[in-house]
Amino acid sequence: MPRLALYTFGVLKSPLADPGPLTHEFYDMGEAVYRKLSQHPGYLARAEAAGGNRGAHFGADWGAWGEFAVPAWYGKGRTAETTALATTLSLWTDPRPAFDAIYTGLHRAALNRRYDWFERSGHPGHVSWWVSDDVIPTWQDGVSRLEHLHEHGSAPHAFTFHHAFAPDGTPVKITVGASGGGAARPSSR
Repeated sequence: MPRLALYTFGVLKSPLADPGPLTHEFYDMGEAVYRKLSQHPGYLARAEAAGGNRGAHFGADWGAWGEFAVPAWYGKGRTAETTALATTLSLWTDPRPAFDAIYTGLHRAALNRRYDWFERSGHPGHVSWWVSDDVIPTWQDGVSRLEHLHEHGSAPHAFTFHHAFAPDGTPVKITVGASGGGAARPSSR
């Protein structure tokens, strides 16, 4: 059964090594968000570096998730002291639980603070695509899909929650119910 790959990317205002209070708030909230997301129904896995040192994205051992990569528009540092980015690569059963996990609860609270931590950008902040059940997406897959989305918009190859697609390429609409939960249904667009 196909699984949903989700790649997120944002450029931080300050390097991850910045000792300032905003960076500490970002890390504190981020750790709590990761714990909560990993318990969410529909969550399968996420890329984690061996050792997990703060800011050690480049050159870290990411195992089956491949060598770490970033979009061409990232122009900040690449060392543990200068890296100024936040990114995730994860697997989900389908778009609805991923949408629910991201746009409700603790992660929603973090999104409400995103402009405290992240630079505003004309680039998309996330991209999704379908992978077969025996595939682990790589960082390079995420980067190429995000760049494709930026250049061409949503398509079955690379899409957003707002313009999502089923594994067969059929457009689906993720709706938000009164309880905040979503549902994916075929779209008539």
